Amino acid sequence: MSGVAVSLSMLAVFVLLCELGRSILSKLLAPRGLSAVYAVELVSTLQLCVCNLELRLLGELGGLQPQFCLSLTYLASVVHAVTFHGALGNPCSTLERTYRGRLTARSALLRMACQFIAASVARTILQGLWALRLSDLHLKHSLQDFQCISPIHADTGLELPGPLVTAAAVELAGSFAMQTAFTHTHTLDQSYRVHAIAGLTATLTYAGGKMTGAVFNPALAFSTQFPCRGHSFSDYCLVYWLAPVLGMMCSVLLFDQLLTGGTPAYRPLLDNKKD
Repeated sequence: MSGVAVSLSMLAVFVLLCELGRSILSKLLAPRGLSAVYAVELVSTLQLCVCNLELRLLGELGGLQPQFCLSLTYLASVVHAVTFHGALGNPCSTLERTYRGRLTARSALLRMACQFIAASVARTILQGLWALRLSDLHLKHSLQDFQCISPIHADTGLELPGPLVTAAAVELAGSFAMQTAFTHTHTLDQSYRVHAIAGLTATLTYAGGKMTGAVFNPALAFSTQFPCRGHSFSDYCLVYWLAPVLGMMCSVLLFDQLLTGGTPAYRPLLDNKKD
């Protein structure tokens, strides 16, 4: 458990540093007439990717019980929701808000650029921390040259079309479920909504984690899944980029176009000023 304590302590310190960074950047940029939105997006996505990379390491090498891992996933989701301060951290959410008219095309592109830059930087930061070998887990991972294996397995134990099709379907369905929850829980009190989304995230992670890692986020997948051995870049693009975007689009079109006759179900967002 010492390795777990080191990892959780490291994540707690990193989240606090990110929160401090968001506060400082907002105060520095606002008086100069500069938007702090993109700085907050960058820092928040960095926090998301670093936490997920470390939690995945705990799950793969830590020998933890699945229930404990899911509890950590739930807790991390709550922490991210509370600390993000309007950051999206997910290209799918960025595209959805652009479709609804909440974001301009320029703002959406800049946000997604921040998200993918943070995703790339996160792995570099963690490899530096892992190289310090602060725990036995970090030592073991360092000796393995920080290698990871793709969770997209050929043998799922089910009679399905194939591993890639199955994995893409899992990511599509998970993205559909997450987007539907985001859309239809906006009327809940924020304190309840945070826990509802976190609970769904943990549930979907349990359901699809063994087949894809249950990411549902193209930027996060770029940080956590794309460096892993086992599949090609195009395979990962299909599973972790195309499938989640299609899942989000299916949810949006189903509930905004089919069920409400073209009137967006998330109407309060459209009443706000564009970013």
